[in-house]
Amino acid sequence: MQVINIGVLGLGTVGSGVVRILRDHQNKISSITGRKLVIKTVVVHDLAKKRNVDLAGINVTDKIDDLINDKDIQIVVEVMGTVTTAKEYIERLLNAGKHIITANKDLIATYGSELAELAGKNNCDLFYEASVAGGIPILRTIVNSFAADRIVEVKGIVNGTTNYIMTQMSQNHVEYQKALQSAQELGFAEPDPTNDVEGIDAAYKMIILTRFAFGMNVTLDDIEVEGISNVDLEDIKQAKELGYNVKLVGIAKLINDRIKVSVGPVLIPEDQPLAAVQNENNAVLVTGAAVGETMFYGPGAGELPTANSVLSDIIAVTKDIVLGTTGSRFNDFSREGKQALATEVVYPYYISLRVKDRPGQMLKITEVMTSVKASFHLILQTELDDDYARVVMTTHKMSEAQLTEILGAVAGLEGIDVIASYKVLPD
Repeated sequence: MQVINIGVLGLGTVGSGVVRILRDHQNKISSITGRKLVIKTVVVHDLAKKRNVDLAGINVTDKIDDLINDKDIQIVVEVMGTVTTAKEYIERLLNAGKHIITANKDLIATYGSELAELAGKNNCDLFYEASVAGGIPILRTIVNSFAADRIVEVKGIVNGTTNYIMTQMSQNHVEYQKALQSAQELGFAEPDPTNDVEGIDAAYKMIILTRFAFGMNVTLDDIEVEGISNVDLEDIKQAKELGYNVKLVGIAKLINDRIKVSVGPVLIPEDQPLAAVQNENNAVLVTGAAVGETMFYGPGAGELPTANSVLSDIIAVTKDIVLGTTGSRFNDFSREGKQALATEVVYPYYISLRVKDRPGQMLKITEVMTSVKASFHLILQTELDDDYARVVMTTHKMSEAQLTEILGAVAGLEGIDVIASYKVLPD
């Protein structure tokens, strides 16, 4: 049986998983591809570091040139992370004729189109299924299974760290900092969790999903991003009483053939599928004009789930090599995209306020709502302390532009402060 040699760039959690799965499932993979897949060389940063995976027969080096200059290596898996260095290495590898598989969402979200262009020029494959939602095969599903449909919305929980934290806050009523600490102790959150908890990681994944689902390129600057670090436990409890779970959700939606992409805390009705996604799990809902709403659920991170997605890409590249069809783009769908206007983006909203307890305050809030032609769905008032009350209101559907006006006007009122404002997914 012919051998296809593979190089691996990075041997952290995912890299180790790739080595382990390829060894354990060698026979099955060979029967599917008709080729024997062998990891020949692994490039690591620290040669002295102890590894918890069997590297017998594998050349371990700290020199990228050992991959670039080895003509026997046809496929390289990049799981080292970073953006600048990874981009430089992948460009050199593509120019050397190597097919690339990466799990690097930051890189693909930022430079994916540029790297895909370079891959095409060198007749190389560039696949990155593992860059979004870990073990969920969402990208290839969108490309293949939705090819004949018109996708109108993609939304989901695409960051396991924030979902774990929000689950702990909701189910165990723990404050944000304690829930974050628990996530870090279990390895779900990095020592510096900024990219996760501020919504940046989810935003990168939504850039990639938007590209696949709608053929439109958006950047981080085009996305409305809000994290979970300022979510108040009292708002989570209040939402629960109203029949909602609060989750960090990414939403990419076509509105009048324009695109709106956002990431932020959202109230989800408890009877909706996304509301039941707990802890570190991910879920993506794809809504097609023909098929309606479909949900894809599974582990969003971890050694073996993510490595499994990498292996699916390795098998896809191997099949292309055997058939002589390398060099095709992972996603060929492309069209011009315009940003939806703030007047077109319409949701119900949840707004909580800190209101000084004195006569006339509710009248001021009502006057603000009336002035922008927005209406309440319900209003609740509870005591916050001796001097302040907490006022929670949900609205009927209104535009993003109206919300901006309301928040601006309320901010100008004496004795009234905005605690939070979140979208409410409709029933």
